[in-house]
Amino acid sequence: MNAAMLPLAMLFALAVDRLFGEPPAWLHPVVGMGRYLGTVGRHLHALSPAAAFIGGALVWLLGAALVGGLALALQWVLPALLLGLALKPLLAWRMLRDEVQAVEAALQQSVELGRQRLSRLVSRDTTALDATEVREAAIETLAENLNDSVVAPLFWFALLGLPGAAVYRFANTADAMWGYRDHREWSGKWAARADDVLSWIPARITAVAMIGWRRGLAREATRTPSPNSGWPMAAMALRLGLKLGKPGIYNLNATGRAPRADDIADAIACTTQALIVSTIALALLAVGVHR
Repeated sequence: MNAAMLPLAMLFALAVDRLFGEPPAWLHPVVGMGRYLGTVGRHLHALSPAAAFIGGALVWLLGAALVGGLALALQWVLPALLLGLALKPLLAWRMLRDEVQAVEAALQQSVELGRQRLSRLVSRDTTALDATEVREAAIETLAENLNDSVVAPLFWFALLGLPGAAVYRFANTADAMWGYRDHREWSGKWAARADDVLSWIPARITAVAMIGWRRGLAREATRTPSPNSGWPMAAMALRLGLKLGKPGIYNLNATGRAPRADDIADAIACTTQALIVSTIALALLAVGVHR
């Protein structure tokens, strides 16, 4: 593979995302991944723990093989710019930024509208959150999903090309749909652990791109149950001097202040800078790996 092909494709994918946003649902590969996982998952979740775990692992491996194989076939035949067009649906920066901005815009009208808008972004119950908690959740989601939706797909694209980005996006989608400690726990265990492994390095790249290696970052990052999501969230909390958390589960930068209305714009500026820094670093990584 031409060493310059992947950086060009990365930049083109980000440009298409900036200009046009998401493709229609019927053409979106992540929507297709979700339909596959949703259809099969309904049957897996009802099985005994052992059967659900084995079935979940096999379904995950089959899905990863399918998306990886299709992506590899596309990579063989597409030039750099069209490869970037194929990469675009596997990352989503504009949609993430716009949705977080929309939460603040809704809050300016009422707390209830802010809660409703936030519920499109998070899996937690938003019905009892006050305005500060809505902003906390929105900023946390922005930081966490900068990794999940942008940096991590670009990282795996830099290493393994389109198949790497596609398999990562499948893994992240599977974790988002199955990785919960409820009736999906055993069927989603493989998916959750796979996402933990694949997100480990990108999460730390995201955090360092946001704030550098600041003293206390690792300590704050390990306060969350997840081995990865705490890194970009802790970096955001320290960078903006905010206290972020989920009641009863974790509390990041406890000495920081509560988020205010203007912090959403500051958080978006922070993540935009981190995206630029990480994209440059990953473009250089791609050139080094494939030279």
